[in-house]
Amino acid sequence: MPQPRRAFLSDLGMGFTGLSLGAMLAQDGRLRAEEPSPAANGVAAGEPASDSHHPPRATSVIWIFLSGGYSHVETFDPKPALNEHAGKTFDKTPFENPANSPLHKKRFRSVPAEEVNVRDVYPSIYPMQIGWAKHGQAGIEITDWWPELAKQVDELCFVRNMWTTDNDHAAENQIHTGRHRLDEQQPSVGAWAHYGLGTLNENLPKFAVLGGPTRSDTRLSIDSLYLGPQHAGVPIALDPKNPLPFGERHPSQSLEEQRREYDLIHRLNGLQAVEYPEDQELLARIRAYELAFRMQATVPEAIGFADETAETRKLYGLDVEATKVAGERLLAARRLIERGVRFVQVFPSAYGVWDSHQKLKDNHTRLCGTVDLPVAGLIQDLKQRGLLEQTVVVFCTEFGRTPGLEIRGGGVDGRDHHPNGFTIWMAGAGLKKGFVHGETDELGYHALGDGHYVTDLHATVLHLLGLDNRRLEIPGRKRLEIDHGRVIREILT
Repeated sequence: MPQPRRAFLSDLGMGFTGLSLGAMLAQDGRLRAEEPSPAANGVAAGEPASDSHHPPRATSVIWIFLSGGYSHVETFDPKPALNEHAGKTFDKTPFENPANSPLHKKRFRSVPAEEVNVRDVYPSIYPMQIGWAKHGQAGIEITDWWPELAKQVDELCFVRNMWTTDNDHAAENQIHTGRHRLDEQQPSVGAWAHYGLGTLNENLPKFAVLGGPTRSDTRLSIDSLYLGPQHAGVPIALDPKNPLPFGERHPSQSLEEQRREYDLIHRLNGLQAVEYPEDQELLARIRAYELAFRMQATVPEAIGFADETAETRKLYGLDVEATKVAGERLLAARRLIERGVRFVQVFPSAYGVWDSHQKLKDNHTRLCGTVDLPVAGLIQDLKQRGLLEQTVVVFCTEFGRTPGLEIRGGGVDGRDHHPNGFTIWMAGAGLKKGFVHGETDELGYHALGDGHYVTDLHATVLHLLGLDNRRLEIPGRKRLEIDHGRVIREILT
């Protein structure tokens, strides 16, 4: 009986040749590129599904996430009606009471019992805390907290009718995985991109993470779950001397000694891989050791800024204390995609800081000031380098904030969590420029029309990378219809 191909490749070089061959085939675009799904062809979990399902518009993604939930009505979806009817209850305005809309129960899923949950339905309208103006050739409305980004508005594509279901901060995971916390979890969007595409640089991770996740309960935002651990995001610290946990060679150990140590570990793991070829943890460990050894030399250079000009450093705000952290992370993101990293997930702000239950004006004034210049600098830098034509930039948060004043705990100057309607924006390859898609109602409460659940964003990003989200299936793992989402074709060129 002929030896199975998988066993042959495992035996040849104790598993290393098979792994390398798979990576090379994927990189060359020849690894099951035309197959309808892995399940139909017996592809095991953890193996990449294809190099592409259709011609890609983009090669890389920079996914910028602002943790805590920025206020959509005080950022990219200003609502003058909030000022006109400030202090009134919803039922005293000329508009339909949004709390009575069937959309509320259709899209809203609270963890607490409905009779004790008061979040999201505060009836007294809270006015906008900042002014706004129209910008760019299309006259797109942005609030005055974003003066630098407003200069780039003709490069941006806004989606103002996003919605999600979790009204607590597990929504941070939900916008990356598509699943409410009460349901079985799914791999993150970055992990799906990693799973579906070959590498452009074998010495760097395909899915890199800068600035987060900062808590164990938000690890799902970069996790790969049943796809296999090799597809999870790799957190990178912006310290060229120690960018990876335990990634620096001990001073007492020479490079040759370390090489021999890794070789021994590889051989031992390879012996086990022959006996247990389907052990995803083991295969991921082998890949991790191989990649870690290569990354020791490449990652420090990738995140080092020694060769960046003073003009570029200023563009990202590295010379100003308030913008330095976000600027460094976004500049590192540009350097990583420049070197072939497929998906870079950036947390420019600390966990939960945009969560403005109180003192919204103070919080958003300060926080917008920390990211406005660096994000605008990223767009300008990508454009001038010709990288925006091959990169998708996503700017998002987990939900918006309530049109009504939050009164829990005697609140007088903040907004609560609001999953029913919020705004994200995108820019780059394959996307319309200076464009607004969708809307919320006059008070910024509900995403109108069908709206876009968070997995529509996933489907759109993966589509631009050349992947059909519906074909990213593996045996034994049937995803729900909502997990697939639908491509937001209205925003594509």
